[in-house]
Amino acid sequence: MFKKQLMAVLTAAVLSSAAYAETHGHDHMRLEHADGPACLGFGPQTPRDIDSKHGENKVYFGPAPDYKQMNLCNIHFHVNAEHKARDFAIEDEHGHGGYQCSMSKHLTAAELAPTAEPVCPSEHGPLKPGDTIEVHWVHSTAPVYPGPTLGACMDDKVKNPDLRVEAQVFTLVNDPNALDFNTLGYRGKVANGFHQAENIPSNTGKPVVFAGSTTGPKYSEQTCSPLQVTWSVRPTCAKLDINTIAKWCKGNAFKEDHAHGVRKLVTTPALLSEIK
Repeated sequence: MFKKQLMAVLTAAVLSSAAYAETHGHDHMRLEHADGPACLGFGPQTPRDIDSKHGENKVYFGPAPDYKQMNLCNIHFHVNAEHKARDFAIEDEHGHGGYQCSMSKHLTAAELAPTAEPVCPSEHGPLKPGDTIEVHWVHSTAPVYPGPTLGACMDDKVKNPDLRVEAQVFTLVNDPNALDFNTLGYRGKVANGFHQAENIPSNTGKPVVFAGSTTGPKYSEQTCSPLQVTWSVRPTCAKLDINTIAKWCKGNAFKEDHAHGVRKLVTTPALLSEIK
């Protein structure tokens, strides 16, 4: 029964924070906020401004191991950056939420040239050169294989695995000399017994590591995620060839074919962990 509830949270995000708190015995308190009462009694939430270290959430869980000592279980991406940092702090001008990279405002005409066909269409429309995306490489300590949805991170043998997300924000450009997303995906690589992505950027600044939760538009400051996740977010953007993510969307191990929406930035100190 527990696994069914947990899988529902991971794959469909259908449990409200109030329902989850009642079911699992949380002391579900309320804190008044501009958008309504904020949910308390849960662990620290995500996304956040990674340049701000302050946080007052007292729920502690140990950090997950280095991602190289965990199994890659899912890769997906969001339209615009869910997190905020100095290098990606431009508010989206189209009402999709999230943030855009500074470099997206200083691209060449060639980098902004239209693509030959629509790229990864979603409810927000297809991606286009100049757009910002945030990619999440999700890892689990469970003995799992990479697969569709965050449900792939769970296993009957391990009911409460540690979860870790490596995150990188990209600006999409129409340029074959930019990064190739297919070299950042999964092609069956196993290293030291763990499923791994082909590569994760290592030249975009020292990752900011903190305790948080799952993200996505189903959650907010009023509807908290009950899952505990160690985050590792790189602080600077990188350019990614939009044609390569178009190819990835047409077929990958995770059955991902579009950009996901973003969760509104969490700013209430009581919902955030302190960044050490």
